[in-house]
Amino acid sequence: MKKVLSIVAASAMLAIVACGPSAEEKKKAEEKRIQDSIEAAQRNADSLAALEASMLPADSASADTAAASTEAAH
Repeated sequence: MKKVLSIVAASAMLAIVACGPSAEEKKKAEEKRIQDSIEAAQRNADSLAALEASMLPADSASADTAAASTEAAH
């Protein structure tokens, strides 16, 4: 009985190990992680560019007007 249980346990362990991802699946998963990282970095760069653009004055005339009104208030 002990031999039978040992054989069954060994077979179960081999079956579990054999069910892992193949080398091709691992490669595809790594490529997908890299592509996702690139896309996330691009989205971050786009967000930063939009934020910087929104912080800049629309044109120099409005910036001059804002500066003049600030100086007049003081």
